[in-house]
Amino acid sequence: MKARERIVRVAVVAAALALIAEAALSVPGGADYAKAWDRRALFASGLVTTLLISHGALALGLLLGGAAGLARSSRSAWADQAAVTYVEIVRGTPFLVQLYILYFCVARAARLQDALGSAEAAIVGAVGLGIFAGAYVAEIVRAAIESVDRGQWEAARSLGLSHGQTLRRVILPQCLRRMVPPLTGEAVSLVKESSLLSVIGVAEVTFHAKNLASASYDTFAAYLPLAALYLAVTLPLSWLSRRLEARLTPTPSLPVTRL
Repeated sequence: MKARERIVRVAVVAAALALIAEAALSVPGGADYAKAWDRRALFASGLVTTLLISHGALALGLLLGGAAGLARSSRSAWADQAAVTYVEIVRGTPFLVQLYILYFCVARAARLQDALGSAEAAIVGAVGLGIFAGAYVAEIVRAAIESVDRGQWEAARSLGLSHGQTLRRVILPQCLRRMVPPLTGEAVSLVKESSLLSVIGVAEVTFHAKNLASASYDTFAAYLPLAALYLAVTLPLSWLSRRLEARLTPTPSLPVTRL
């Protein structure tokens, strides 16, 4: 069955690639992909910027999300409600709206441009992306903690361990294995969502594709290579996420999805 699934998967992927290639080559009026090739240095630089921002945002998201997820499992009502408020506000509003507020309201009010200069947009964008990711990481952490059998909490407490010791020594080591696959999936989402930073002038890969489309009016030559670049990054990460899920998670995936 495994071999048959692989054969079918390869056939489906090959058919999809053939259809995409046919569509790309049969554009009405033709598409001059040489224009994108001539700007390959800009596209490469933009892709590096995309990856750097995504890595920084993921690090911030892990920090904020880990703290919020642990707060959801703490005995402090204040910490729990603060974490709930953060998660609900961030998950309840579009990232683009949050980005506008951070860049055009908060950053302007704080006069960050005076301190950060030309790096202001990239830094604000990375911070905004990290805050957005943190809300989803918090739910991953919370779901992982709650997925551990309640009997293990009771057994640890019966041995004299405090709530914090139980969480640190018994619960979290088990949670780490369960969190790795969905966190890898969150990294994939961050790479894709970083494309929205182009609206505030961050020179990532989508920004350069939009500039090419505006200058040449050749949208196919600008956006089809852009899609290929994103797929080149996200497909290996998606494959890694599935492999980690199959290897590390004996139970079904954590029920954390985009709203």
